[in-house]
Amino acid sequence: MPTLKEIKGRIASVRGTLKITSAMKLVSSAKLRKAQKATEAMRPYEAKLQEMLAAVALTASDERVAPSVANNKADAPSGATPSAAAIIAIASNSSLCGGFNANAVAKVRSVRQGGDVVYSIGRKMADAMRRDGFPSPEDFSALSEHPAYAPAAALVERLQQDLSEGRISRVLLVYNHFVSTARQIPVVEELFASAGPAAEENYFSCSGSKNQFSPANANLTHADAEEVSDAIFEPSRNALRDALEPKLLKLKLYAALLDSAAAEHAARTVAMQTATDNGEKLLQELTLQYNKGRQQKITSEILDLAGGQAAQ
Repeated sequence: MPTLKEIKGRIASVRGTLKITSAMKLVSSAKLRKAQKATEAMRPYEAKLQEMLAAVALTASDERVAPSVANNKADAPSGATPSAAAIIAIASNSSLCGGFNANAVAKVRSVRQGGDVVYSIGRKMADAMRRDGFPSPEDFSALSEHPAYAPAAALVERLQQDLSEGRISRVLLVYNHFVSTARQIPVVEELFASAGPAAEENYFSCSGSKNQFSPANANLTHADAEEVSDAIFEPSRNALRDALEPKLLKLKLYAALLDSAAAEHAARTVAMQTATDNGEKLLQELTLQYNKGRQQKITSEILDLAGGQAAQ
């Protein structure tokens, strides 16, 4: 049985831990609100860009092939693995966020294959993939903590170049999608793929995504489609499409970074709230145990004094 001094030390330790978890909960809550505002501010632009691209796609010619994915397989360099995929895996730089990182890592492992290249964003993801034998070509940990459009756009351009040169066949996006403060789900999206029989059908869709998009399910009514069909595009529909598609791809990656950041802060807020609740419960139990032990010690001393007086 622990002594009163040991119990008192545990109480002081739990109180110190409660201060840390409470502070982390407040910080994560503030960061969550900031991340949500950034995501909400970006959604109207993303929706309008998707609507514009869908309008062009509805009236585009049958020769439509995504410029970012058009490539000549014959020009692929020797030793390339056309069937290999590039996976952009997003997690966090730190822990204490429940199963946030474990869920993202497990999702990557479920879709990853032997020849794939994993671009890990976040130190936890990079460490897990390095142990599995899939080291990231570069360190992208800064993007996890501070999502930014410019680095995300540069990464998309780099992957488009790899795709055009035949080094990879498609690009997958794996991250935790923010549903609510209490729920974050790992999702897999196909950012883009090489030209092929299914590329035309799947180019505008997100495989296994939380926000599937295609020209057919865009916010375009029949009247809108007729109006677009009568529109005049300058310099041409294809030129407009070629300009919009890369922007949408870059925006999708940036949106995933913001979404993952919001999910991370939500997961850490819930984890720290749970830790605080458990700490308070443990503190009550330790305080009760300490008071019982102290009362028992006082009672024992009183009985000793009473017994000594009776002996006299």
